[in-house]
Amino acid sequence: MPEAAAPASIARPDGWQVLKRNRVALISLGFLAALTLITIVVPLLLPEALKLTSSESFVPPSKAHLLGTDVNGQDMLYRLLSGARVSLGVGLVGALISLGIGTLYGMISGYAGGRIDGFMMRTVEVLQSVPRILFIMILIAALDEYVKGWIDGWRLAAEQSDRLEFAKVMNELKAYTKVLVMIISLGLVEWLTMARIVRGQVLVLREMTFVTASRAMGQSSWQVLRRHLLPNLSTIILTYLTLTIPAVILDESFLSFLGLGIEDPASSWGSLLKDGAQVINPLESKWWLLVFPALLMSVSLLALNFLGDGLRDAFDPKGGE
Repeated sequence: MPEAAAPASIARPDGWQVLKRNRVALISLGFLAALTLITIVVPLLLPEALKLTSSESFVPPSKAHLLGTDVNGQDMLYRLLSGARVSLGVGLVGALISLGIGTLYGMISGYAGGRIDGFMMRTVEVLQSVPRILFIMILIAALDEYVKGWIDGWRLAAEQSDRLEFAKVMNELKAYTKVLVMIISLGLVEWLTMARIVRGQVLVLREMTFVTASRAMGQSSWQVLRRHLLPNLSTIILTYLTLTIPAVILDESFLSFLGLGIEDPASSWGSLLKDGAQVINPLESKWWLLVFPALLMSVSLLALNFLGDGLRDAFDPKGGE
């Protein structure tokens, strides 16, 4: 009598299959994709009159101005979408900077081990003990004049060599120096958590057989890090990148709300909330200046966090067990 076949083991679904079953994460991803597309396309399609200042200050929502106007008579829909573009851009670029620094730092620390790892992690702990907002403010104050001087140097060099178009670009870029400095500062602060996460994963991966085999074949440490460890860290890095973006956006919004971040003519969610808070009073409430930026910012941050949680549940090796 033939023996019965052994039952096949049930394979654990991969991360993407788990993510596809997470409706909240998929809805969040769709919302963020739609918001990004809207912030890029819609401002280009709006009439030029809505993008300029006018005498129609503090007009409540109407057919002419769907979200009302601000103190300068600018259309709030245009300002809100422009602010969303700046906030999301700052969040993404700042998170990418922190990802690059944190990933490299964590990989070196975890792979080196021993005293090097101990020294690098103690450095991270010291930096984490400094209040984050205070650290960002110090970096902004230190880098602001340096970046302005760098841009002026490029502009003067372009004018002397008759590259007038490049000089014009540099002159316009100077108005957005605060944005550049803030992005750099946020990226230089937010990498600490990423470094600890990557270091913990590398401590596990470096003991794996494929890493031992790579060393035995004579591959250098950099080759092992680049060819073997980094690809195995990609999903974890993507997951925590998604969770870092809302943290960067919150920091930027808080600084802009205090008047230390984005300045006119640029706008962000934080600067719009600051403008709205300045005109709110019990006698004449201009509610639309505060409600619409706060609502869009809250929904966007919730979507980013839901998406990040979904990615973590799908790809974290310790999750979904």
